[in-house]
Amino acid sequence: MRNKISTNIRLNLDKESDRRAWEYLQNMDRKKYKSYSRAIVTAVNDYFDRQERLAADPYLETREKEDAFLDRIIATIEQGVKTSSSTNTVGSLLQFLSSNVAQLPEQNENTDVASLDSALDFTDSF
Repeated sequence: MRNKISTNIRLNLDKESDRRAWEYLQNMDRKKYKSYSRAIVTAVNDYFDRQERLAADPYLETREKEDAFLDRIIATIEQGVKTSSSTNTVGSLLQFLSSNVAQLPEQNENTDVASLDSALDFTDSF
């Protein structure tokens, strides 16, 4: 004997959320979901599973958004590298890096010691 429960679902098409749910059900992939029941069971389970995960880990949603953002950045970079020639990209990057390194002020050890001595003299003056 199989246990089955039959229930009805009523959607008010004047309500935006109900109308969207109806449109999803009408346009669902029939190969993936054989019936409205399968689609609704999947949706309900996914929703409540996610609510439980969020209650246990309040930062889950933030990490998911960060991961999605990083994935978009990586995809954009990969697309940019594919569209440009690799020698031009590497050459441009090396030129950019070398020009920025040349602009960096040189750190002199004597300057650091002199600055430290000045700071100590200042504190001794009190």
